[in-house]
Amino acid sequence: MRGGIPICFPQFGNCGSLEQHGFARNKVWAIDDNPQLHPPNDSHGKSFIDLLLKPSEDDLKCWPHSFEFRLRVSLATSGYLTMTSRVRNVNGKPFSFSFAYHTYFLVSDISEVRIEGLETLDYLDNLFERKRFTEQGDAITFESEVSRLYLSSPNVIAVLDHEKKRTYVIRKEGLPDVFVWNPWEKKSKSMVDFGDEEYKQMLCVDGAAIEKPITLKPGEEWTGRLQLSVVPSSFCSEHLDL
Repeated sequence: MRGGIPICFPQFGNCGSLEQHGFARNKVWAIDDNPQLHPPNDSHGKSFIDLLLKPSEDDLKCWPHSFEFRLRVSLATSGYLTMTSRVRNVNGKPFSFSFAYHTYFLVSDISEVRIEGLETLDYLDNLFERKRFTEQGDAITFESEVSRLYLSSPNVIAVLDHEKKRTYVIRKEGLPDVFVWNPWEKKSKSMVDFGDEEYKQMLCVDGAAIEKPITLKPGEEWTGRLQLSVVPSSFCSEHLDL
């Protein structure tokens, strides 16, 4: 839960009637023996696995919609990590859901980290009852707890770790929102599954679809893709199209 990339589906946060962040992240997924077609070059130079999640009887009691969730996780020889989610409605009626790759990044010191690519965007601030604000800084830096949903975000975002002189590059498709979270000191001490000092070395930056839930008619499919890579920070400003 407190690392890696938990899959938040079919609900993000506690905005609906389900458990926090939905049930997908708590499930045992099956290997997909019959993965749907991917682009012809999708497997070249990559190691990958295809996973499948279908609702259990208990899932259908709390969220009565039949779906097939296919997830391909691939790692390229270049070091790029790509996660492609496909959600299909196999129900007899439309349903809506929210989604996020709740990505935990390991950083050297949260006070020395900045996010580029979200400046000037509107965001909903969870610390102020989801009121809407506009980002004023030329980058996002951290001096206290942050829990914000940035709206209509670009498809390339950079997380710069100055101490380690490296940059996480986030590329995304089908994911209009970005959720940024660090619990800081007070919140960390109140979380039973989180160390009191662990906030200093972590940052969540999620590719997401939250503000406007995705609605699928019977037979329709949605795709959301996240790609992560790491480059030297000196490389970032010269070559990234943010």
